[in-house]
Amino acid sequence: MARKPFFQCQRCGNCCKWPGEVLVNDDEIDTIADYLEMPAAAFVERYTKVRANRQGLTLKERPNHECIFLDGIECTINDVKPAQCRGFPNTWNFPGWRKVCEAVAVEVETEKL
Repeated sequence: MARKPFFQCQRCGNCCKWPGEVLVNDDEIDTIADYLEMPAAAFVERYTKVRANRQGLTLKERPNHECIFLDGIECTINDVKPAQCRGFPNTWNFPGWRKVCEAVAVEVETEKL
């Protein structure tokens, strides 16, 4: 078994304050809309916009770049947040992310392929 670092989220909310796009696909839209108890079309109209490259939808952000679903440091859709959000910082991150993210590195065992 090999060991590699895994970053355990501390729910600081800092990644939700970074400017950029949070991509949402059709399944995620349906899941979040159900969680919010609203029709998917109403969710799309209220909480999404067309991505800059016009290749799908992204969650809206506030003028200060915070995610529309951030309340203080809490994600109001945490139980059903998009895959992009769930993956940070382990499956993707951005230059300088360690300066803003409070995630703690832990060792996890992985099988060698």
